[in-house]
Amino acid sequence: MKRYIVAITGASGSIYGCRMLQVLKEAGCFLYVTVSKPGRQVLKEEMGWVLEGRAEVVEERLREYLGYSSGDPALRYFDPEDLGAVIASGSAQNDGMIVIPCTMSTVSAIAHGTAGNLIERAADVMLKEGRPLVVVPRETPLNQVHLENMLKLARMGVHVVPAMPAFYHHPQTINDLVDFIVGRVLDLLGVEHHLYSRWGE
Repeated sequence: MKRYIVAITGASGSIYGCRMLQVLKEAGCFLYVTVSKPGRQVLKEEMGWVLEGRAEVVEERLREYLGYSSGDPALRYFDPEDLGAVIASGSAQNDGMIVIPCTMSTVSAIAHGTAGNLIERAADVMLKEGRPLVVVPRETPLNQVHLENMLKLARMGVHVVPAMPAFYHHPQTINDLVDFIVGRVLDLLGVEHHLYSRWGE
C-alpha cells in the first residue's frame, strides 16, 4: 500500500485537496493528512467541512467526510503544529507529499527551509530524503517573489503544478476541471487513474 502525505493550506481551491484525498482513498493508498489553520477555515467556507477540536476529533471527522469506517488506520491526521508527528521524520517511510492547494507563504517557507510548522517540516523532509514533493499553488496574478520562489523549488526538483486546468478534454463541470489538476498530480506520482481523457484518446 502506497503512503502519501497530503497537506491542505489556506489558499482558495480547497476542492482540489478534498478531491485528492478522495481519489487516493479510492486507489487504496494510506493517507497522512495535515491541514493548516487557514486551510481549515477555507475548507469550511468553500466546502462546508468543519474540522475543529483535537487531532483525534478532526481525524474522525475526515473519515466521515471521505467515507472511511470509524477508526480506519488507513487515514491519519496530524495537527499542523505537531512537530513530533511521524511525518516530521525522515525515518518514516512514505511515497511522496502533495501540498494542495498551496499558499504562496507555504511556497516561500519550503523554498527557504524555514520549517516553522508540520507542513513545512514534512516538505523539508521530502527534499532532504529525495522523495517526490508536489505543490499546487493557487494564486493570481503572480508577482516576482512568487515566481522566484517557485523557480527555486523547481530547481530543487519539486513538481510545481499551478491550478491551471486544460480545456482540450471539453470539461462540462467544475468537477471536470478539478479532476484534470488532480489527475496531473497523480501522473507525477505514478498513481493510476481515469480522471480525464488524455490528449489523443
